Amino acid sequence: MKHIVIVLLFILGVGSSTTKKNSSNMQPESIHQFRVEDLYGDTFDFASLKGKKIMVVNTASECGLTPQYKDLQALYEEYKDEGLVIVGFPANNFGGQEPGSNEEIATFCEQNFGVSFPMMAKISVKGDDMHPVYQFLTQASRNGLKDSEVQWNFQKFLLDENGRLVDVIDPKTLPTDARILEWIKA
Repeated sequence: MKHIVIVLLFILGVGSSTTKKNSSNMQPESIHQFRVEDLYGDTFDFASLKGKKIMVVNTASECGLTPQYKDLQALYEEYKDEGLVIVGFPANNFGGQEPGSNEEIATFCEQNFGVSFPMMAKISVKGDDMHPVYQFLTQASRNGLKDSEVQWNFQKFLLDENGRLVDVIDPKTLPTDARILEWIKA
């Protein structure tokens, strides 16, 4: 009788490692799972962007790279009807270069650069208080592509229409770089 039970357990896979989830076979997560707060206190649901290419950028108002807002806005205006969405996340992680409140950031972006792409509430993009969106973007175990670290303000994360990370672009690389344009047009 004991042998029959063991055989049945083996056939059914009870206790077998084949019934456990293998993390290496799991699908990567999607940015579409996240809901965040925007600069105005409203909920922004990334699921609303299914079928669109997404560029996530951490921003700052007092950085040497802040003029990239102009290129980001121009890129957004040119390609938004073709399915590109740029999502900005203000962060104060680098040299205190985003000290303002959400209201101050919104005013700065609108008055100085005419920003009309979605801007989220200020978050942390590194360290112990890293926002969950950036945990997803920077951890290969979650994004399925690679581990990375946010190097500075205006680092760009490119995500496909399924919300999967496909590339990480250096902060100094302009939004109008050929590599980014090729990704948009592909």
